Amino acid sequence: MSTPPRFGAIIIGDEILSGKRQDGHLAKLISLLSERGLALAWAEYLGDDRAQIAATLRRSMQSQDIVFCFGGIGATPDDQTRQAAAEAAGLNIARHPGAVAEIEARFGAEAYPKRVLMADFPENAALIPNPVNRVPGFALGSHYFMPGFPEMAWPMSAWILDTYYSALFHQHAQHEVSILVFDAGESQLLDLMQHILTQHPSLKLFSLPRLDTRRTIELGVKGNAEQAQAAMEYLQQALDSAGFPWQAISAEK
Repeated sequence: MSTPPRFGAIIIGDEILSGKRQDGHLAKLISLLSERGLALAWAEYLGDDRAQIAATLRRSMQSQDIVFCFGGIGATPDDQTRQAAAEAAGLNIARHPGAVAEIEARFGAEAYPKRVLMADFPENAALIPNPVNRVPGFALGSHYFMPGFPEMAWPMSAWILDTYYSALFHQHAQHEVSILVFDAGESQLLDLMQHILTQHPSLKLFSLPRLDTRRTIELGVKGNAEQAQAAMEYLQQALDSAGFPWQAISAEK
């Protein structure tokens, strides 16, 4: 089976970094992907800094990643994402006829002279329909640019996944299983963790200490179901031999 593409997120806005608004995009995108058997590989938060946004996009555009970008595509001076995306892709900004038609249909004469500025996209951009107010987002290759408003961005994100990536749904199932290990510190389990990864290099291992009254670690693996189960059985046997009590807590697909 071929290696699945990676999904990434770029969340843009000074208001997020300053704490004036709380981000909800990350959790929602993770949920939308998970519902379709997909997973988020990475995420970045950026302020409304055109140079920084352009540099980040230039880097991500050199990859094959599918990237969801939230925020900064309005027409106010602090919105820099459209211009940064054009700069990163080496394109000019041009008024998109399809976007103009959507904005005119929504606002009529009030589309001019200001609202129509939101139809100025990088050349050759594809449109992402906005079910709330018809002001579209845009796509450049596998990068998708949406407004920061959750009520708009979230259905737009679902539309992108369902329209362009349905062939990927549930094609690379990940099995996750974890246990609680008691009375052990992570340092006491390092050799065991390394052995599991040496024997099963395609698995991802996670170790999450808990600040409980009793020393507790959630220890688990994620990946191919057969390998994950084999690794967990070995882990449980090794913990029994070492005298560390444990308790199974999850087994997910």
